[in-house]
Amino acid sequence: VQLVESGGGLVQAGGSLRLSCATSGVNFTEHAVGWFRQAPGKEREGVSCMSGYTKIKYYADSVKGRFSISSDNAKNTVYLQMNNLKPDDTGVYYCAADLGSWYPTCQIGGLEVWGQGTLVTVSS
Repeated sequence: VQLVESGGGLVQAGGSLRLSCATSGVNFTEHAVGWFRQAPGKEREGVSCMSGYTKIKYYADSVKGRFSISSDNAKNTVYLQMNNLKPDDTGVYYCAADLGSWYPTCQIGGLEVWGQGTLVTVSS
């Protein structure tokens, strides 16, 4: 199983970025996929997760209405469209697949497999 993120970078507040996560060995009908982030000095948190099969989606309250998760099952790729970015969105964004569940709980502590992370920096 492998996950590779791309699309991070530096953006001004109010701007947009789209993150991509190319996966291999992940079965979108069996494994929930999603995005987590870790800000400096803080714990890793779930941002948005989904079932690639049922399209059930979860969003953290802090990103509702601004972020949108989607998947292209034919390409085995998960996306995170981030709009109206804020400085508090700064952090390393990780793509993950939960090999133990199809339901997107977006919680850490299951059978997650992680990508290497991509840095998002939002300047004020």
